[in-house]
Amino acid sequence: MAQKKKVYVIINPVSGTSAKQNLPHKIAKAFDAHKFDVHIFITGYAGHGSEIARLAIKDRAEYVIAVGGDGTVNEVGGALVGSDTALGIIPMGSGNGLGRDLNIPTDSKKAIETILEENVISIDYGTVNDRIFFCTCGVGFDAEVAAKVSGQKKRGSLMYIKNMLETFFEQKPQEYEVICPEGTIKDKAFVVTCANASQYGYNAHIAPHADIQDGMMNVAILKPLSILDVPQTSLQLFTKKIDENSKMLELITNEVTIKRQEAGVMHIDGDPVEMGKEIHVKIIPQGLKVLIPKDPPKKHPLDPQELLLRVLGSI
Repeated sequence: MAQKKKVYVIINPVSGTSAKQNLPHKIAKAFDAHKFDVHIFITGYAGHGSEIARLAIKDRAEYVIAVGGDGTVNEVGGALVGSDTALGIIPMGSGNGLGRDLNIPTDSKKAIETILEENVISIDYGTVNDRIFFCTCGVGFDAEVAAKVSGQKKRGSLMYIKNMLETFFEQKPQEYEVICPEGTIKDKAFVVTCANASQYGYNAHIAPHADIQDGMMNVAILKPLSILDVPQTSLQLFTKKIDENSKMLELITNEVTIKRQEAGVMHIDGDPVEMGKEIHVKIIPQGLKVLIPKDPPKKHPLDPQELLLRVLGSI
């Protein structure tokens, strides 16, 4: 008789926007008890998810499933890097950056079905001053938005756009020095984002051509914008066309140092973190195993006119 595969499920009960009361039962029922040995855990405090994930590695679990938002996925996935245990994701947050980039359905039933396909690939991850990220990290406007969003209970794409617009009027672009083996750029910038994946989450694509399996990051440097630039830039961000913006510069590298005038907030996978004046970012190739759909669903981008109406309506 074949040995059962051990599966650890880590549920963050407070993350995201959806209720999770029925999820343990739904997950346990979905897995064939003859093939899988499923252990379900509910986190109780910050860092608990990574502790459980490390126990799963010691227990030689085949899969560890993170149920929650970007913070939960970052915490659990960060503990799994370099191991043979694969990460499964049931996205229950608002941004769902890594899940969206990997085409994992935001519907929990379909996400579970994806995990049961057992299609494992290896992806890159990044370190920023020795902290781990999977999608993006950065300074400037996006970090200020992350700080604003983190203190709010109400989430979602429209609220994210609203926070972006409010932050636009509050933020003052700093001068940055961006140093990598391919060259150095020193200039004022609205945002400097290191993108291992193509998006922040919310389907906001800051680096549309970033590939999470190529061993590189796309460093997106957006120069200061005027109020007249906001509608077009917002449209480009949500329609995967921001690389066409005349104020966008992009470096492709595997290592970069960002120097800024003042210490302050930056974001790591959407979470605001206080960091010093100098930030070192590096990509580690093929460092995490993840479960993804065998046949990703076709995506239908929002109609630009519809999106513009939504942006303007949120102001």
